[in-house]
Amino acid sequence: MSETQRPESDHPLGLTVYDLPSPNDVALADAKRTAMGRLRMLIVLLVCAAPVVASYFTYYVVRPEGRRNFGELIEPTRALPAITAQSLSGESVSLPDLKGQWLLVSVASGACDEACQTNLYLQRQLLTGLGKDRPRTEWVWLIDDQQPVPAALLPGLKEATVLRVPPQALSQWLEPAKGQALSDHLYLVDPHGQWMMRFPAKLGTDGALKAKRDMERLLRAAASWDEAGR
Repeated sequence: MSETQRPESDHPLGLTVYDLPSPNDVALADAKRTAMGRLRMLIVLLVCAAPVVASYFTYYVVRPEGRRNFGELIEPTRALPAITAQSLSGESVSLPDLKGQWLLVSVASGACDEACQTNLYLQRQLLTGLGKDRPRTEWVWLIDDQQPVPAALLPGLKEATVLRVPPQALSQWLEPAKGQALSDHLYLVDPHGQWMMRFPAKLGTDGALKAKRDMERLLRAAASWDEAGR
């Protein structure tokens, strides 16, 4: 049988050999995939953070000429410490669990002297004055000792979150102005759990009105991302 008449099955199989990719090419491709993955993650984070950044930019930077905040901005902000507090009923509460609301915080002994009672009164009045934005806020009294709270105060504290906190842990988070005591101020914490503003010591009624204006501006600026409740 001639070569031209030989069946196709008798012809040797043709094999195509493909070169394997070099280790350098593989490493380069992996590096590109990793970089693209990180870039996508960064874009997602930026999209999520944009409303928060925009609200603070609006409040801190884009504001009418001559307008000043009454409270002192804390820079950098300080996160709620990961410590366990205790309610008046003895329940354990993790401070970071308070995230999700704007917190107006006062600090004082459980015995609560006249200055302490004034701060508690101003806290309640200030938050009540926010009207429709009141549900986005929380009234917090942090007690830095084991003194019992006077029974006469308890009925007026029904709307407040009252917690006993170790004084050492508290002093590592909040800080008074120079020459003042921790109990002299009211402190503002944003919904992300960041202490971001300190109001002047011994506020008084006039000071409380100015503090209320600060809070109203912040609440307006954060309206796009902050909702009532946790």
